[in-house]
Amino acid sequence: MARHNLGTVVQFEFTRTVKKRRFWIATLAIPILLAIVFGLVFASSSNTQSLSEAQKNNQLAFTYTDASALVDPAVAKALGGTVESDPGTAVERVRTGKLNAYFAYPASLQKEPVKVFGTDQGIFKNGSYDAVAKQVVILSAQEKAGSAELSAAIQGNFNTQSQTFKNGKVSGGLETVVPPLLFLVLFYVVIILLANQMLASTLEEKENRVTEMILTTLNPTTLVVGKVISLFLVGALQAVVFAAPMVIGYVFFHDQLAMPNFDLSNLQFQFWPMLVGALLFVGGFILFTGVLVGIGAVMPTAKDASAVFAPVMIMMFIPFYIVSMVVSDPGNLIVQIFTFFPFTAPITAMLRNGFGSLSGVSAAVVIAELFVFGVLALRVAVHLFRYGSIEYSRKLSLRTAFARKG
Repeated sequence: MARHNLGTVVQFEFTRTVKKRRFWIATLAIPILLAIVFGLVFASSSNTQSLSEAQKNNQLAFTYTDASALVDPAVAKALGGTVESDPGTAVERVRTGKLNAYFAYPASLQKEPVKVFGTDQGIFKNGSYDAVAKQVVILSAQEKAGSAELSAAIQGNFNTQSQTFKNGKVSGGLETVVPPLLFLVLFYVVIILLANQMLASTLEEKENRVTEMILTTLNPTTLVVGKVISLFLVGALQAVVFAAPMVIGYVFFHDQLAMPNFDLSNLQFQFWPMLVGALLFVGGFILFTGVLVGIGAVMPTAKDASAVFAPVMIMMFIPFYIVSMVVSDPGNLIVQIFTFFPFTAPITAMLRNGFGSLSGVSAAVVIAELFVFGVLALRVAVHLFRYGSIEYSRKLSLRTAFARKG
């Protein structure tokens, strides 16, 4: 009997998947939407910048009265203001459009509001009146303080530098937490995107009724393992496609898209947390893939498989209901159960690994558990595929399948 090697299966499954039109429609849909959103944000940002520059060129003209004696005339003049010579008619002149804006500063800014009157320039531009009225007072106060340091202290405009310790050593901040958690993000992306593909990879041959011909020339173990490897490669391809627009936007259009500033050079890729995160990712992927492939082998159609598929996927999201407990109280009994229960272990353990609360012993136990259960799930999937792949119209009986010799 002819035997195809593993490489042939991987190549065939990968090529068959990426050649499908619906695969690229699903894969490119999100990047295209992101590109459209980025384009709209970019256009909006450019328009806002143009309006801002136009407003700077067309300085707001206003008059004011100052009962508080806090306003510095030089500051007010620099911002386009002049002292109101006829306060009694100022509001009326604004109402009739003869005066652009009038600010009335009270004797006590703590007890009374600054009264601002202006001609209507639209709901968004009208806010510039309040902004200028406040800016006049702030800049005047800074001038009276006579010290840049004192002004910065009053406004809270200064930086702090923190350092924390754990077990006698300096503990890291977000720069050490973020890198290990990247495996968590990648895990969700790969599993969620490939879940339907995992089911379809075994259901497609059954629904096309070509399984008998495949199994006459191909070992079921080679076929299932080849499908798993090809799925991993497909997931890697999709992850790259999804990440591309975000990376391009951050690197080349960071300021235009108003993205938050985050110095990537400060990220600390520590060896052990990254290694543990990678092993948790691989072990979790093998476990969930084996289970989903097994479901596809048992069920006759995708519609039947979806009823069992949903609970499996829900278990991936359950740990996020206790994420605050995972971060603040990792020794809690519920957190411990979620850490070692196979279907919640990948997510919970990755969270704890990122936040530094997963001990070396616990990490070793979880990793070993995931790989053991993952390999077991694949072996069961192979066995179920051997007998369930020819059940076209009804669900495979598990009792019957396991009663037979592998």
